[in-house]
Amino acid sequence: MSINDKVALITGAGQGIGRAIALRLANDGADIAIVDMNEEKMQAVAEVARALGRNATTFKADVSKRDEVYAAVDHAEKALGGFDVIVNNAGIASIQAIADLTPEEAEKVFKVNVEGVLWGIQAAAAKFKQRGRKGKIISASSIAGHEGFPLLGAYSATKFAVRALTQAAAKEFAGDGINVNAYCPGVVGTDMWVEIDRRMAEITGAKIGENYDKFVGGIALGRAQTPEDVAAFVAYLAGPDSDYMTGQAPIIDGGLVYR
Repeated sequence: MSINDKVALITGAGQGIGRAIALRLANDGADIAIVDMNEEKMQAVAEVARALGRNATTFKADVSKRDEVYAAVDHAEKALGGFDVIVNNAGIASIQAIADLTPEEAEKVFKVNVEGVLWGIQAAAAKFKQRGRKGKIISASSIAGHEGFPLLGAYSATKFAVRALTQAAAKEFAGDGINVNAYCPGVVGTDMWVEIDRRMAEITGAKIGENYDKFVGGIALGRAQTPEDVAAFVAYLAGPDSDYMTGQAPIIDGGLVYR
């Protein structure tokens, strides 16, 4: 699954799943553009990638802003001398009962999780076409993009939307040699799940850790997912072994949601 000397841009790469994806792609031979809002965390990831012998660059961008996403893609091409893969990983959680969602909360999660992916798809496809090259577009959905969960209604809606964008873009860009896929993690031991568990406890009155343990207890493989589990699958999507795959959003959750 060699991606030697390919250039990959990963959003939300300062921590968690995004960090694991960036370092896995670097370890597999790619030069990486790290996009995030936290400059200190981005620099730390870049240093590790460079220690692996790869080129790495950072770019601060808010993925909900179209111009900033396009600027990040342009920066990656100029700084690293190419552009082959984008991983639209950046996302935020929204934990709230549907009846209590405010316009502000709904707008925020949709702008980051849906518009952030849309702008990434647009910017990457435009760059691939400009360069006359094939490319890979990979976006973060979720098990919540296959099944709606209580207190995660808005979040689930955004992740269903990512699947829709993935399917439509795959059909629109297939003729240009652009593969468009998504990945659907489950319960990953990251700061996002810490926040999900905290908010669920706050709303339901459960003890901290109780909801997290309940979800993990339903995983067939018997453990929570790690960021590296997700990164391994994204590396497959980024590499040549997935060249005949497009428009898909497979679940990788250890056996929790089955479709």
